[in-house]
Amino acid sequence: MASRRTFGSTWWGRAWVDALEHRARIDPNRLPRGRTYARRDRVLRLEVGAGELRAKVVGSRPGLYDVRVRVRTYDEAEWARVLDAVAARAGHAAALLDGELDPEVVDDARAVGVELLPGPGDLQPRCSCPDWADPCKHSAAVCYLVADVLDADPFALFELRGRTRDELLAGLRRRRADKGGGEATVAGGPAVERPDPGVAAMAAWHGGSEEGGAPPVSVPRPGARPGAPAPWPVDPPDDAIFSASGLRALAADAAERAWRQARGEATARLDLDEATDLARRAAGALGTPAWPDLVAGAGGAPTELARRAIAWRHGGAAGVAVADEGRWRPPVATMAAARAAAVDAGVAPRGIRVEGNRLSLPVDVQLRLGRDGRWWRFEKRRGRWELAAPPADEVDELLER
Repeated sequence: MASRRTFGSTWWGRAWVDALEHRARIDPNRLPRGRTYARRDRVLRLEVGAGELRAKVVGSRPGLYDVRVRVRTYDEAEWARVLDAVAARAGHAAALLDGELDPEVVDDARAVGVELLPGPGDLQPRCSCPDWADPCKHSAAVCYLVADVLDADPFALFELRGRTRDELLAGLRRRRADKGGGEATVAGGPAVERPDPGVAAMAAWHGGSEEGGAPPVSVPRPGARPGAPAPWPVDPPDDAIFSASGLRALAADAAERAWRQARGEATARLDLDEATDLARRAAGALGTPAWPDLVAGAGGAPTELARRAIAWRHGGAAGVAVADEGRWRPPVATMAAARAAAVDAGVAPRGIRVEGNRLSLPVDVQLRLGRDGRWWRFEKRRGRWELAAPPADEVDELLER
């Protein structure tokens, strides 16, 4: 059986979640509800700044709750110790200056008494909801989604501690220049970088030659996202089956997929059929200026394409499949147990209808059992059923508010 949505697809994201659950001394009884809210995409507009997280969260009442999580920042002495420790390790410093953040930097900082990941008292959640608990489920959800931010850019951890990537690297370069480790000062002039001698391509590929070659080289994973493709220099011929804008969009999509695959975050998605791959591309374009062009090129009803794009956002290819699939008949005992779970969660028995693999509830909510054994929550919006949350293993997880 496939597992539910997890947090942290990279070392940095997983390390954040581990620290949140085991070291930060956040009330463990409040974290499960926060995970559920995060899985159901209740957190909107998450922003990371120096010493704080801000977000809007959808609750069970009308309107949005304002969440602010303060993160303890380092003082100047702590920053000095961190930068000195990293600068002392040539490999770690070189990786940082190249845009890569080696996980061993955590050990470098810990060795001088500074913890990069959150510890006791480092996180101070606040929310505008009436829940007295600390943290409430809304702020706990925000804390979990920091893992997604660190998956995309682990340097955000330093920003939470008080310094941007540029400020961090500037401080590191100064220390390297003072020690003659990669930059040198020209008399009477500015600092200039010494050229990197590099290694032979074959040595880099194989990790060093066996006899007297270059030392083993670890090839870093890609850091920043790929930039935008160069504009198409001329319009294609009138009878071409592609447009300049379409070709540029495909090039950007291919670069993004290659980047994610190189980071180990996703497959190349080359196994998708045409309709599912269109849903994947639509999920990225929905709500952006690229949406009208994609709709025009795809043909068909925009509302249907949007429905499938939303399904992809919540569940990927599996979400699209369950949204497209018609009713089917699972074992009677399975649906009876699901109905009982809904009643135990507070749903009035008379408001529940069982139709094949679908559990229809009041207020236009429907839970559907996928063929992989997971449950999916659908909500009726503008007269059609839309997937509204990532999947869950148990019915009651999709009924929490």
